[in-house]
Amino acid sequence: MPIKTQGDLPAKEILENENIFVMDESRAIHQDIRPLQVCILNLMPLKEDTELQLLRALSNTPLQVDITFLTVKSHESQNVSANHLNKFYTTFEYIKDQKFDGMIITGAPIEHLDYETVDYWEELCQIMDWTKTNVTSTMHICWGAQAGLYYHFGINKVLLPKKLFGVYPFQVLNRKVPLVRGFDDVFYAPNSRHTAILTEDIENCPDLKVLAKSEEAGVFLCLSNEGKQIFVMGHPEYDRITLDKEYHRDLEKGLPIDLPYNYYPNDDATKRPLLQWRANSNNLFSNWLNYYVYQVTPYEL
Repeated sequence: MPIKTQGDLPAKEILENENIFVMDESRAIHQDIRPLQVCILNLMPLKEDTELQLLRALSNTPLQVDITFLTVKSHESQNVSANHLNKFYTTFEYIKDQKFDGMIITGAPIEHLDYETVDYWEELCQIMDWTKTNVTSTMHICWGAQAGLYYHFGINKVLLPKKLFGVYPFQVLNRKVPLVRGFDDVFYAPNSRHTAILTEDIENCPDLKVLAKSEEAGVFLCLSNEGKQIFVMGHPEYDRITLDKEYHRDLEKGLPIDLPYNYYPNDDATKRPLLQWRANSNNLFSNWLNYYVYQVTPYEL
C-alpha cells in the first residue's frame, strides 16, 4: 500500500529503507484515485516510534492511505519536540467538521489513572463521540481500547496483580468474521499493561463480539456495530525491540518488572528477541482497512 505522508516526516525515510512504498503529497495528487482518509490519534509518549510502527502496519494492501496525525490539545507531551507536533500533527478543532474513512486511537501509559482524572479525558470523549458520525470504522488499541469500552459501553478496567508483559498466544473464536480472516487458529501478540477488562464483562455485553482471547491474557480482540468500533487489547503494532526497550527502561528506573513472557530466546535478555507476531499483525490491519473501511465507506466522504 502506498502510504501518503508529509515529505519530511522522519518515519518516511526509515520506511523507504525497508522497501515500504511511501509517497509524499506531490506524487499522490497525480494519481487519479481517492485515497482512504485515516486519522491517527497518537496518545503514546514516544510518538515518532508509534508513527513508524503504525505506518509500517498499514502498508500491506494495494490501497492508498492518506494519514492525518492528531494530538490532544489539553495535554502537553513531554517526550516529543513541540516542533515535531506543530509540523506533523493537528488538533480536533481543525478536523471536527471533516469525515474520515478510518481512525486509530492508540494506547497510553496511564492505566493507573481513573479515566476521569486523565487531563485530556473530556477532549477524548468528544473525539470518541465524534467518531460515531464522522468515521466509518475506528480501531482502539490497548489503553485506547479500554477507554473506548468504558466510554461506549460503561465497562470499567481492573488493576492486575502485576504487569501483563510479554508475547501471549490467543485463540481465534469466530473465523467467519472478516477481521480475523487468514489468521492461524492460535496467534501471538505483544501485551504491556497493568490493567485489564474482564473477559466476562465483555462477553456479557450484548453489543460486543469477541474474536480472540486466551486464558493468560484475556480478550485480545472484539468489535461492535459490525466493526464500526474495533477494540484491540494488546499492541500488535509493536516492533521487535519495543518490549526490550520497555524492560530495560523499567529496570533502570528500579520499577518492579518481570522478564517479558515468551519473548527472548530461552528467556535470555542478552539475545535478540523473536518476532512472532508480525504476519498476523499485518493481517489484522489489512483486514480492517479492506473489510471495515474500504468496502464500507462511501466514495464521496
